Amino acid sequence: MTRKKEKKLSPLMVQYQTIKKQFPDEILFFRMGDFYEMMYEDAIAASAALGITLTKRGRGTVSEAPMCGVPFHAADGYIAKMIRKGFRVAICEQVEDPKATKGLVKREVVKVITPGTVLDEQCLEGKEFQYLVSLVQDERHIGLAFLEFSTGRFEVIELNGPDRLIEAGDLLVTRDPVEILIPEETDLSWLDPGFLQKRCKTEKEAWRFSYDYARTTLLDHFKAISLAGFGLEKSTWAVRAAGGALHYVQSTQKGEAKHIQDLKVLQKSDHMVLDGTTLRNLEVVRSLFDGNRTESLLGQIDMTMTAMGGRLLKEWLLRPLIDVEAIRSRQAFVTSYLNATIARQEMREILKKVPDLDRQNSKLAMGSINPRELLGIGLSLKKIPEIVELMDEIVPDRYQINDQDLSHLWQLCETIDQQLVTDPPTHTRNGGVLARGVNQELDELRSIRKDSRSTLAELEAREREATGISKLKVQYNKVFGYYIEVSKIHSSKVPAHYVRKQTLVNSERYITDELKTYEEKILGAEEKILVLEDQLYRQLVAQCQASLNTLRKWALVLALVDVHGALAELAAQKNYCLPEMSDGDALVIKDGRHPVVESLGSDPFIANDTFLNTGSDRLNIITGPNMGGKSTYLRQVALIVLLAQAGSYVPATSAEIGVVDRIFTRVGASDHLARGQSTFMVEMTETANILHHATKNSLIILDEIGRGTSTFDGLAIAWSTAEYIHDSHRIGAKTLFATHYHEMTELEKLCEGVVNRNITVREWKNDIIFLRRIEKGSADQSYGVHVGQLAGLPKAVVRRAREILHNLEKNELDTTGNPRFARRSADTQPQEAEQLSLFPEWNTPFLDELKELDLDNLTPRQALNLLYDWKEQL
Repeated sequence: MTRKKEKKLSPLMVQYQTIKKQFPDEILFFRMGDFYEMMYEDAIAASAALGITLTKRGRGTVSEAPMCGVPFHAADGYIAKMIRKGFRVAICEQVEDPKATKGLVKREVVKVITPGTVLDEQCLEGKEFQYLVSLVQDERHIGLAFLEFSTGRFEVIELNGPDRLIEAGDLLVTRDPVEILIPEETDLSWLDPGFLQKRCKTEKEAWRFSYDYARTTLLDHFKAISLAGFGLEKSTWAVRAAGGALHYVQSTQKGEAKHIQDLKVLQKSDHMVLDGTTLRNLEVVRSLFDGNRTESLLGQIDMTMTAMGGRLLKEWLLRPLIDVEAIRSRQAFVTSYLNATIARQEMREILKKVPDLDRQNSKLAMGSINPRELLGIGLSLKKIPEIVELMDEIVPDRYQINDQDLSHLWQLCETIDQQLVTDPPTHTRNGGVLARGVNQELDELRSIRKDSRSTLAELEAREREATGISKLKVQYNKVFGYYIEVSKIHSSKVPAHYVRKQTLVNSERYITDELKTYEEKILGAEEKILVLEDQLYRQLVAQCQASLNTLRKWALVLALVDVHGALAELAAQKNYCLPEMSDGDALVIKDGRHPVVESLGSDPFIANDTFLNTGSDRLNIITGPNMGGKSTYLRQVALIVLLAQAGSYVPATSAEIGVVDRIFTRVGASDHLARGQSTFMVEMTETANILHHATKNSLIILDEIGRGTSTFDGLAIAWSTAEYIHDSHRIGAKTLFATHYHEMTELEKLCEGVVNRNITVREWKNDIIFLRRIEKGSADQSYGVHVGQLAGLPKAVVRRAREILHNLEKNELDTTGNPRFARRSADTQPQEAEQLSLFPEWNTPFLDELKELDLDNLTPRQALNLLYDWKEQL
C-alpha cells in the first residue's frame, strides 16, 4: 500500500518559504533543533561549496526538497567558508523555546553575514582590511564610502570632473574592497571586469541611497543635527554613498552598528597618490607573478607583531605622506626605537601576545564578543605597566595617552579578571563562564548541582535501609527524570507512598514526593545557572562597553608602538639608513638597493647610486642589456622614495629625498583581453595617463616605451614622450627612462637636463658578465642574442640571429632593394642544385641602385651609408 501524498506544504515548509522570499540572494541557514538546514537551491549551492552531503526532505510528498545541514555548534567554520567563497548568509534562529511552545516554533532571521559585514575572526585575515564600498554615481559625480566593518573605520569621498572615473578606479584598487554595494541598475562598465569578478556585488533598491534618506540615516546614527561637522553638508553624493552603506550594515545586523563612531572625509591632497598601475608594477602589496604577499614590498618589510600594527603599516605604504614635518615626526619615533635595542626587543615580545584589540572592540560594541575574547582583552591590559615603563624609556611621550586613561584601563582589567574564569569557553550556552564569588545566587545553584550526587547517594542509602531492599537504585533519564528502581521480586516490600511510574520486564520504577521535590531543585538549578550566567555575562559586556573609547585609544597606541618598533627592527636587521627629507627637488641616493630583491635573492645585491632633480638631471636615459638590471634599478628608486615618505628608513648608505606628489610607472607588458585591449594599447593608455596627470613634483618610471609596435613607430613614440616629459613648461618631472632604442641617447646632446646612464657588462670569450652597475654614458648594444643563448635557444637559432644582427647593424640593402639582413653566409646557405649560365652576366649593382634612388628625399646620412656600402662591394 503506497503512502498518500500531502496535498499542500507542511507548516514548516510554508514558514521556510515565507522567510526565504525575504532573503532571495542569501543562503538561508534555517535553525531546526541542533542543526542549521539549507533547502532547495540553497542546499545545492551550499553542499557544493562546503563539501557536505546533499539529501532530500519529505521524499515523495509535495514538501519534497533537496536539503543539507550543519551542526549549530560548529556553524561558524561553515559560515566562514561560505563567506570566503563570496556567498551571503542569512542566519534564521528559533526565537521561541521549543519546550514552551505548542506547534510550530517561531523563527526569524537575526543576522545577515556578507563578505563586507563580517566580525568573526574565521572570516577575516588578521593583517588585511575587509572593506565594504558603497558607490553611487551619475554622469558628473561619484560618491564612494569605504567601511571597514570589523574595525568601524568609515571614510567617504566625492569625486567630480573629467578624471572622476580614473580617480575612483584608483581608490578602489588601493582599498581593495571585498564587497561592492550599489543601487540597482548602476552601470559599472567603466571598471575592470576582472576586478568586479573577484568581489561580491550587492545591489539594493535605489531609495536606500536617496539623499534625504541617507542624510537622515547618518544624522540618526551619529545623533547629530547637521552634517556640517563632518564636512559633508554640501557633498550630496558622498552623503548618499555613506548613508547607503550605513543603512545596509544596520539591516544586515538587525540593529545599530554601535562601533561606527566617526565618519572621515578623505582628502586627495594629504598623501602621495599611487594608482593601481603603480601599485601593481612596484609590487607594493602583492607580487606580479602570482599575487602572493610574501614577495611584495609589504611582505618583506612587515615585521609587526600584531594584526593592528600590520594593517597600519599597510595603510602607510598605500598612502605615503607628502608633508615633510609629518614624515620627520614618524622618523623620530622610529629612530627612538632603533636606538633602544633592548627595550625594543622586550616590547616586541610583549606585543606578540596582544590580540586584535581593534576588531575585538568592535565585537564588544556590538555585544557579540565571546568570553574567551573578552578574557583576551583583559589579559592584554595586564601588560599595561610593562608597556608604559618601556614606552617611557623609548619615546618622549606616551603617544598622548594620559594617566586617567591608563587608570580607567586598569580598572577594566581588574573587572574582567575578577569576573571571568581563567579558561572560559567560547560560548555561554553551556555555562562555566563566570568565576565563583561574582554572584551569590549563582554560587548557591552551582553548589546544589555539585552536591546532587552525594545527596542522591544519601537518599538511596536511606531508602534501602527503610525498605530493606538492598538493591534499590535511584537513577535518572531524560524521559522520566529521577526515579527509584526496584526488581519485581522485591515488589512486596515497596512502601505505600511510592508511586509507580513505569513497569519493565524485571523491575518497577517509582517516584516519591521527596524525590520529585529534589528533582525539581536539581534540574531547576541547571536551567537557572545557564539563564543567570548568560544574564550576568551580558551585564559584564555592558559594563565593559562603557570603556570603549579608551580601549580604542589604547589599541591605536599599541598599533603605533608596533609599527614604529617594526620599522626600527627592519632598519637594524637590514642596515637601512635614515633618509633626509625636504621640500626641494633633489633625489640623491647613495648605494641604493631593492628591498625585495635584496631579501629574496641568493647572490649579493649590487647597490647603485641615483642623482635626479628637476634641473640639470631631470631625465635619465638608461640603456643596457636585457637581464642587466635596468627594471630592478628603476623599481628600487621608486620603492626607496615610497618607503621614505611612509616614514621608514630606506635600503641605502645615504639618501636625500625631495617629497614627490605621485609616483607613476609604465613597466612591463600585459594585455587586457576582456576589454579588447592589446599589449600595445595598454602600454599607450598607461603612458597617456602619465602625460595627462604628472606634475613637476612627480617621479616617473618608464621601462621600454614603444616596444609593442614596429621599431620606427615605437622609437618615435618613445622619443616624443621623453621630449614631452622633459619640457619644463609641460611636466619637467624627475624621470628614469629605460630603453633599448639606443638612438634616444642622442637626446643628451639636444636637451639640457637629459643624462645618459647605462648598466655595465663585460664580454669574455663570446659570453657576457652582468656587472649590474649604473654608470654615466650609453650602452653600445643590448646583448639580446646573448640572453637568448642563456635562455636555451637552439644553437642554430643563436648563430643565425647573430648573422641577422650583424647585417641589420650595417643597415644593408642588396641590389634588388631587399634588406641584406636576410642574406646568408656560405655555411648557412640552403643546399640547392646549381644551374650554369649559358651567357656571362654583367653585374651592374651600382647603376641599378642609382636608378632607384629618390635624391630629393635622401638624407646626408643615408647617402654616406650608400657610399660606404658600395666601397665594400668593390
